[in-house]
Amino acid sequence: MRIAMIGTGYVGLVSGACLSEFGHNVVCIDKDAAKVEALRQGVIPIFEPGLEEVVGANARAGRLTFESAMAQAVSEAEAVFIAVGTPSRRGDGHADLSYVFAAAEELACHLRDYTVVITKSTVPVGTSHQVKQIIARARPDARFDVCSNPEFLREGSAIEDFRRPDRVIVGCDSDRARDVIREIYRPLYLHETPIVFTNPETSELIKYAANAFLATKITFINEIADLCEKVGADVQDVARGIGLDGRIGAKFLHAGPGFGGSCFPKDTLALLKTSQDHEAPARIVEAVVAVNEERKRRMAGKIEAAFGGVRGKTVAVLGLTFKPNTDDMRDAPSLAIVPQLQAAGATVRAYDPEGGKEARKLLDVTLCDSAYEALDGADGVVILTEWNEFRALDVARMKALLKHPLMVDLRNIYRPAHMAAEGFTYVSIGRAMAAPQ
Repeated sequence: MRIAMIGTGYVGLVSGACLSEFGHNVVCIDKDAAKVEALRQGVIPIFEPGLEEVVGANARAGRLTFESAMAQAVSEAEAVFIAVGTPSRRGDGHADLSYVFAAAEELACHLRDYTVVITKSTVPVGTSHQVKQIIARARPDARFDVCSNPEFLREGSAIEDFRRPDRVIVGCDSDRARDVIREIYRPLYLHETPIVFTNPETSELIKYAANAFLATKITFINEIADLCEKVGADVQDVARGIGLDGRIGAKFLHAGPGFGGSCFPKDTLALLKTSQDHEAPARIVEAVVAVNEERKRRMAGKIEAAFGGVRGKTVAVLGLTFKPNTDDMRDAPSLAIVPQLQAAGATVRAYDPEGGKEARKLLDVTLCDSAYEALDGADGVVILTEWNEFRALDVARMKALLKHPLMVDLRNIYRPAHMAAEGFTYVSIGRAMAAPQ
């Protein structure tokens, strides 16, 4: 099948590459000519494990190409995906749909035969209907349908998520469009992947509801972690105890400094704004948004308290991205925590395995080439992101490099008893502080 993918950001590039791996002929389109040329040369603009290999293999096979103009690709396509950004709109928190609408208006000019236009971007309820109106106004003669097909890719494991998804959600009102979608995702039938067809409004809402629910689980366990610290309980045992209940599940019950990334912050806020517009209060989502923002500030305070104040002290920060296995800094806890520490008088030296390039744009910190370089001469260390290489650091070497054997572990990747036995003052989330033995 001939597919055009408008947008080569995280969603567009991963989706386009994986669809080409399914055997389709995919053209990925981006207005940034320099980015397109780089992709043609095999230069991947984001860090995502396995993506470079998938792009390279399918580009060499001729199934995946990149263009800066959409005319030919759209005119020849049987399906056109819109996978452009929908960031939070400045001033009110609604999703900014300007890129989606601009793509719809432009692609309308190039439709030739019957085409299914598919919104892959995360969009509020009613967007597919608006896209359909835009195309119909621009091209009253065009034969097309518009479907909603939200993505559920996790950064760091997106390739596997696309290959073996939990489900595929499709919102459309046309039997002919459903047949096209079934053909696009036909390889997934081999894995018996559920493909759920709904109307477009339901599909659009499923995406927001899913992200809001997962964000709620994270916020819930973070608040339970605070209670655990007050009463002497262990949040990891609490999470395991409730996670074994099949009605609850263990995923997203990991206490930490608050959620970030490209989806949860903007999607919870967009859902909240939609609920307010329709006078259907979403009090739980409202609380999740507020609590998560406050948590990041509280974590900076937790670090200050552990250091006995940070004025005039050097803090080594390990991890800046919002999660491991990505270079994504969007709404990362580090963007709130690091500036607050600096405002309190701290000098911050940081290391992140992949986030350095983005961090240079967003933070004014000294970036180091390794974890041990960041620790050298610091008054203590803070773990903000649970990269695998931070899970097995040489504790004796850390102790020798630091001025004081102090670790604030906001991801709970070390065992308190072990760190105490190694002579560290160890502060974590939702667990008792460990004093050196």
